[in-house]
Amino acid sequence: MFDQKKIVFSFEVFPPKKTSSIQTVYDTLDNLADLSPDFISVTYGAGGNPADRSTVEIASTIKHKYHIEPLAHLTCVNSTHDHIGQVLDDLRQNNIENILALRGDFNPLIPPKTDYQYAQELIHNINKYGGFDIAAACYPEVHPECSDMEEDILHLKEKVDAGASHLISQLFFDNHDFYNFLYRIREAGIMVPVEAGIMPVTNRKQIEKMVSLCGASLPKKFVKIMHRYGDDPIAMQDAGIAYAVEQIVDLISNGVQGIHLYTMNNPLVARRISQSVASLIRCTNR
Repeated sequence: MFDQKKIVFSFEVFPPKKTSSIQTVYDTLDNLADLSPDFISVTYGAGGNPADRSTVEIASTIKHKYHIEPLAHLTCVNSTHDHIGQVLDDLRQNNIENILALRGDFNPLIPPKTDYQYAQELIHNINKYGGFDIAAACYPEVHPECSDMEEDILHLKEKVDAGASHLISQLFFDNHDFYNFLYRIREAGIMVPVEAGIMPVTNRKQIEKMVSLCGASLPKKFVKIMHRYGDDPIAMQDAGIAYAVEQIVDLISNGVQGIHLYTMNNPLVARRISQSVASLIRCTNR
């Protein structure tokens, strides 16, 4: 796709933690499929639970029902080599060809396994298994566990050298952080395509949770929006959508290779953003 288009546009959905709520993700897909994203990624299981098979099932539905290419997330922090092999077998049997390989977040309730320490080890293993295109994650504002950008880029290069063919960024709210990151990784010899990860923030609790998880900083412009509209759900949703659209317009205008929209299983928000930038993407890809 990155060879064929100037800009790739994709979505992310996630399985709910409660299996009784699994229908919500299928309802989301029903409402997103007609927007024809280039691919849809599916986060790994319910909270990274290695026993959960929902990622494969949802990815298979995306491919075989909606005829959209899926990108299945796969984390390794709670997995053994044998379990990863079983998941890869399962993905192959379902004709799923693309994986986003991640270490995953540590869960205090689940002691981590020792088979994998880092994402590049998982990428190497998938590459050795064969038959998959492998994506990896990147952090425009530095991974929270790295001391500085230099260390983070060193680890990112290890992931690319292990077999990652493209990168999807963590969410960010200041495009200058993304542009600086791109400049730094290109200087370091990392030349694979990079998609900008955009999350529309539609309520105050959502942004507080996401910032605490990933360490993304909030520019003054966004803080003012949150303080002004955070107590009005409708106004905050409209403001969050407008901010995300503004980010995407600027990114497309500056030649970004891809936009990955974190939908949060909210088809209304994803639809409004997608329709707002659809003409820009069509024009860019002519």
